[in-house]
Amino acid sequence: MTPELPEHCTHAIELLPDRVIKRFRGTDREGGAREWRALTLLAAHAPGLAPEPWDCAPAADAPVVVMSRLAGVPMRGRALSDVQVAALAAALRRLHAAVPAEVLRAVPPRPDHAAELVARIRRWTPQMRPHVSGQVAQAMDAGVAWLTSAHLDRPGAPEIPPVFGAGDGNLANFLWDGSTVRIVDFEDSGRSDRVFELAEITEHVASWAEHSLTISSFLAQFDLTRAELGRLRDCRRLLALVWLFLLLFDARADNRRNPVDAVERQAQRLLDLLG
Repeated sequence: MTPELPEHCTHAIELLPDRVIKRFRGTDREGGAREWRALTLLAAHAPGLAPEPWDCAPAADAPVVVMSRLAGVPMRGRALSDVQVAALAAALRRLHAAVPAEVLRAVPPRPDHAAELVARIRRWTPQMRPHVSGQVAQAMDAGVAWLTSAHLDRPGAPEIPPVFGAGDGNLANFLWDGSTVRIVDFEDSGRSDRVFELAEITEHVASWAEHSLTISSFLAQFDLTRAELGRLRDCRRLLALVWLFLLLFDARADNRRNPVDAVERQAQRLLDLLG
């Protein structure tokens, strides 16, 4: 989901007519291994859901993964119809159910799981708190105060089953071909749980910056247990707090990839979730 230094890109992509070549570099060369593992697992257990794995060169300095190129347009930046939201949910249900339990046990946890994000917020808070005020400071303080009692850095409850997760909620990674949604970008994939993965999508800046994903309609596509609903609430709050920091980092770096009022809007989103 989020590299330690969010402004750093960890891979380069070359798009060819029939294939995509992805070169990993910088601080997260393990992303190449995660990408290749995901593509091979999904080719075996959910063919057609993701690109076909064609080649992998595990070079020490810059691993390369070659995969088929999928048809379709990214779902980010467009208003999604009810049919598209249903197709998005169907793709996620298939992804989460794809890898058999005995195979999933050998898959490492995805990066940026809840415990890692809690530790990261604890590092970020003294760095960023002196530079905010008003509603942004109110939201940060409320989020950090809530986090101290949420215990999200403890092991997950046994009634929350593990799933294979893509690890990235950016709607740009979900391609709509007119009838079906398929998924790309698995460098942050691994063993997870489905409510954390759903929260990755609902709280990602891509789900509201241009066109808002109708979250209630999206989440209604999943038959969540009572335990999952409780964890979903906490995961959404955690990820909303993470995004408040990430957008603050972007704003301080004068990064123009998000709306100019993104920090203020995110502060309100977090306060609404903490409600």
